[in-house]
Amino acid sequence: MSTPDPTPKQDAKPRSNGGRYLFMLILGLVIGVVATVMLLNALNARKDKFPDALMEVQGWHMGQLKSAMEQNRCAATDALPHLQALRMTSNDLEAAFPGLKDDERFRNAASAMRGAVDKAIAAPPLSCESLAGTMKSIGDTCKGCHRDFKG
Repeated sequence: MSTPDPTPKQDAKPRSNGGRYLFMLILGLVIGVVATVMLLNALNARKDKFPDALMEVQGWHMGQLKSAMEQNRCAATDALPHLQALRMTSNDLEAAFPGLKDDERFRNAASAMRGAVDKAIAAPPLSCESLAGTMKSIGDTCKGCHRDFKG
C-alpha cells in the first residue's frame, strides 16, 4: 500500500475572482441599460402626443401645397383639399396647447392662422403665383406663433 503524500501539491495556482467580478459588472451594466430603456419608455408614454401630431399634420399639408406648386399643379381643385384640412386642424390649436390657451398672443396667432386659411378658402388660388402668396400668408402666421412660443 502506498501512503498519501502529506504535503499538498504546489502546482495548482489559487483561483482568481476577477472573472466573477467581470461577469457581475457586465450583468449590472446590462440590467442598468434595460431599466433605463424601460424608464424612458414609461416617461414617453405619459407624454401628450397631440400637439406634435397636430403640427406634423399641418406641416404635411403645407408640404403637399409646396409640392403641388413645384409640379405646377396649382388649380383650386389641387389646393383646396389641403387648405380645408389646414382650416379643420387649426380649430384644434387651443385644445392642443392647453397651457397657452389663456395667452392673448397665442389666441391671436391661432385666430390669425384661421383667418389666413379662411381667406384662402373663400378665394382659392387659381395660379401658382397666387398659391405662393397664400402659402406665404399662412406660413407667416405659423412662423409668428413658432417664434413666440416654440423657443
